[in-house]
Formats: sequence, structure tokens, C-alpha cells
Amino acid sequence: MVFFTACWRKARASVWLVLLLACAWAQAEGPASGSAAITQLLVQRVDGELELSAEVQFELSAQVEDALHKGIPMFFVAEADIVRERWYWTDKTVASATRHMRLAYQPLTRRWRLNVGARPIETSGLGVTLAQTFESLPEALASVQRFGRWPIARAADIPTDTPHLLRFRFGLDVSQLPRPFQIGAVGQSEWSIAASASVKLPAEGAK
Repeated sequence: MVFFTACWRKARASVWLVLLLACAWAQAEGPASGSAAITQLLVQRVDGELELSAEVQFELSAQVEDALHKGIPMFFVAEADIVRERWYWTDKTVASATRHMRLAYQPLTRRWRLNVGARPIETSGLGVTLAQTFESLPEALASVQRFGRWPIARAADIPTDTPHLLRFRFGLDVSQLPRPFQIGAVGQSEWSIAASASVKLPAEGAK
């Protein structure tokens, strides 16, 4: 079931709220393998930006967790697209954003390191990323699963007089695993972590 709050105006922000319940929802697309679920999705206009907050729930399989403990990093990707649906042509994407996350175990310190960036993160040369360290795997995963006020577009690029559709996707990117793991992960549900949701963003003033 999906609950919409009415779109309201404030001095500096307008908010669309969609709560996606894991048990049942109307407009959310179910996870590819039942391994993950988007349980909360919040989109708001704040200070000239469109911000996304979300929560994804999933559990790592024993195979994935074992690989992590052996020093194999895992790569997660979140994608957000805002599109305008057109009955006479293909939908038009008006804005998009991507977040790449690299989670790795550091045996020497026995800590977990999470790197976050807007572009794919290479194992050698992490580039420009935000790095965090955690004492435990559950703490690190909690950070992977939560998205707080993620800027996905300039508010000026999203007209308020036209309804749009938000498409949000999250998953484990096995294409960045070492080659032997890529081959072993193909078609294996233990390596499949994926979820997606689509929700309409009503035009301002819409009931």
C-alpha cells in the first residue's frame, strides 16, 4: 500500500511523501529476487534542490558476507530518475542521479570502510569519494541502506505545474567483482540484491 501526503506549500520547501510498506504496495515494483525492499521514500524541494530520502532493507547471504570477510569489496549502486510521462512518445528523463558505494573489510584494523561517490569507484584509486569507517558490519550496512536528503536534481529543472514520475533503483553491482566471483555470481540468487520503486510526483495544487 502506498500512502501519499497532500502536496503543500511552505516558504522554502514542498514535500511529496510516499511510504512503501514491505508487505504490499500499489505502485512499487517488487525486488528482482525478493532479496531487497524499498520501505520508505521521501522526495522534497528544499533550498532550490530536489532531495531524496529513502530506506532499503536487505540481508547479505552467507556467500556475500564470507567474501567480504575475505577482503573482497562489494559495490552497491543507487539510481534516481525523474521522468515526464508522454502518451504520444517515449517518456522524457528530465533529471537523474547515481550514487556508487564500495564496502570493504580492513583486516588490520578490523573495521569496515564505506566509500561513496557519484561515479563508479575503482579498487585502485578511489577517486573523489566520501569515506566512512565503522566498527561492525551491521553499522556499515545501515549506512548503505539509508539515504538522507540526497540531492538528485535542481528544483528549477522540475516544473511544478506538471506531474512527474520518480524511478528509484538500488542493487549490488556484481559487474565490479573480481572475475572469478562474477562468473560464480551469474544466475545465483545468493548474489542478487535488487529493488526498485516508481512513484508519481503530483503537480503543485493537485488534489
